Amino acid sequence: MERPRPVIECADVALRSWRGEQDFPSAHRLIEESLDHLRPWEPWVAQHSEENTRGFLARSGAGWLGGQVYNYAVTEDGTLVGMCQAYRGAEPTGWFMGYWLHPAATGRGIATRAMSALTSEMFTLPTVEYLEIAHDSANTASAAVPRRLGFTEVRRERAAPPTAPSGTGIEVIWRLYRPRAHTIVRPV
Repeated sequence: MERPRPVIECADVALRSWRGEQDFPSAHRLIEESLDHLRPWEPWVAQHSEENTRGFLARSGAGWLGGQVYNYAVTEDGTLVGMCQAYRGAEPTGWFMGYWLHPAATGRGIATRAMSALTSEMFTLPTVEYLEIAHDSANTASAAVPRRLGFTEVRRERAAPPTAPSGTGIEVIWRLYRPRAHTIVRPV
């Protein structure tokens, strides 16, 4: 089974797969410091705990090995600033992607650079035909990333419960297809 690289470097931003329990202190601190920033948009924040962070890290390793989800720590100049992931969609050739950053890391293009690197990496896998990003229609900051990366809005749909406290309950789905190689026809 082909998998993305566990470390993806992109100038000052790097993505690296989570390393289980050894990453617990830094992952938990990142979430703790980001709670107020995430609470309006991420329903999982309501269940945040040390136990849930440990569970996330354990599931990250198992999901990676099973080829179902690739969770990454996002670092800037070696400092943990966020998380991103790619996970299997309903169709075998489609994958969803998600991301969030510590509030001190927002507004500087880090999410765009991280997701650009993850997008490029996922398209190196021969079975990935398209990628999708979903966000609540009120989350304009999250909407900027797929727009910058050339994704196209393909639909809006009612979000599955639970919805985020500041959310409308309507998800905007963006899609990007694998780039096609151009065929060069040479005269004979």
